[in-house]
Amino acid sequence: METRALTTRIRDSAKPVVRWGLRHALARTAVRTAAKRGDLQARLITQAGTTATAGLSGLFDEIRAHGPLLKGSFAYITTGHAAVKEVLTSNDFQAGFGTVENAFVARLDAWSEPGHVHPVERPSLLVTEPPDHTRYRKLVTRVFTARAVENLRARTEQIAAELLDSLDPERPVDLVETYCSLLPVTVIAEILGVPEHERKRVLELGAAAAPSLDMGLSWRQFRAVDSALASFDAWLRDHLDHLRAHPGDNLLSRLVAAKEDGVGLTDQELRSTAGLVLAAGFETTVNLLGNGIALLHRNRAELETLRREPELWSNAVEEILRTDPPVLLTGRSCVRDTEVLGVPVRARSLVTTVLAGANRDPAVFTDPGRFDVRRENARDHVSFSAGRHYCLGAALARMEGEVGLRALFDRFPGLTLLPGATRRGTRILRGYETLPARLRG
Repeated sequence: METRALTTRIRDSAKPVVRWGLRHALARTAVRTAAKRGDLQARLITQAGTTATAGLSGLFDEIRAHGPLLKGSFAYITTGHAAVKEVLTSNDFQAGFGTVENAFVARLDAWSEPGHVHPVERPSLLVTEPPDHTRYRKLVTRVFTARAVENLRARTEQIAAELLDSLDPERPVDLVETYCSLLPVTVIAEILGVPEHERKRVLELGAAAAPSLDMGLSWRQFRAVDSALASFDAWLRDHLDHLRAHPGDNLLSRLVAAKEDGVGLTDQELRSTAGLVLAAGFETTVNLLGNGIALLHRNRAELETLRREPELWSNAVEEILRTDPPVLLTGRSCVRDTEVLGVPVRARSLVTTVLAGANRDPAVFTDPGRFDVRRENARDHVSFSAGRHYCLGAALARMEGEVGLRALFDRFPGLTLLPGATRRGTRILRGYETLPARLRG
């Protein structure tokens, strides 16, 4: 028994080391080496962790100058609007970065699986394809329709007002901590039936797990993220068990009981889908709100336009999403030999579609670096992706962005951001870690 227990401990200790080595350490070294050689894709990955989206514009332009697709050291990459849309909507590509071709490495990778759900590993909606993707999406899509979201507007306005009421206008505040994070987490928690006393914990776990979308994490980062994901998964198990015993009028209770053609979700599918909907329901919207506050503060003339013409608020949110999107890029793998705007792409090739770069393509957006709340085609951005993986919560995010930003600037027209704002260190998710402000001018 002691020998078996020792073997189990050694195995459990080795698995995360192997997983980090395969998924992050090798990539980290390769990216740094390629970046030193000037590889544009590697440079983008390297700089994304420390540079605001506007500061990456020059790299977007360099990549775009090479045509629809640039063959980098690791994958094709595109910042062209037309190419991004083509890849994201084509049946010749599937979500994620495909499977490991080396049989030994693939077996080692499978052996090191952690056992808890992960946002970019099956059965996550982010990386599954039909028919599973269709089945998962159908079970949750009704709650996020435009009509369903519009019915939530009054409650969202009430939550925003309550949060603003709680702020002391005479004292400096961190808007991310006191407002940008709390508004979307409260809304999605109510939709999903998360008790009020558990929302802070869920918010903390979501923030800690956010770097899981990045590649090349350090060992320390990897361990912190892995621990957060395991804790989040354990919380989901307990919460879903509670809902099985005490169902309520919320999405997760309906997911627990839902069946499609007589078949429900397995426990792993349920945890993966519920966890992704919950985390995605606030993580990206936190970024949208923070990025919007910073953009409007820097562009006071645009803010004055919104005060004179409040009917432009919905378009302003689209322009915020275009200018500083909450997600930098997403990946696809090619399933068969094909072409993208005349460029041949072989099966199993990887393609990185840079959403933020497509949003600044001058072929689509005139003077793309300018923030313009009147921009007529602002909604042509691809910040919510495209095709069958178009963001389920797009309508909810748009509504929360409009309600949250308008309520804040209406309540505190003299709001001033203070020195010391910090951006999140994540590469894929783009937003502010802190946003100190004085509420009265």
